[in-house]
Amino acid sequence: MIEYAKLHWQCRRGTKELDFLLLRYLDIKYLLADKEEQSCFIELLALEDDVLLGLLLSDVTIESVAMQALTRKIFI
Repeated sequence: MIEYAKLHWQCRRGTKELDFLLLRYLDIKYLLADKEEQSCFIELLALEDDVLLGLLLSDVTIESVAMQALTRKIFI
């Protein structure tokens, strides 16, 4: 597992919306998630900010079912 502090730093994206959603997921749900979901979150953090904003805040979809489930979980 990647260090929590490193993940926390990667969640800080510079936009209030992304910071809020990603940090809330990290603080509340990440440690309770299974390994597959944690890996999916790490992949999500590797995306560019504009793609990430599209996935979380608009109608952009991604083919991966696991990633779709994660983005819904982050947004709730």
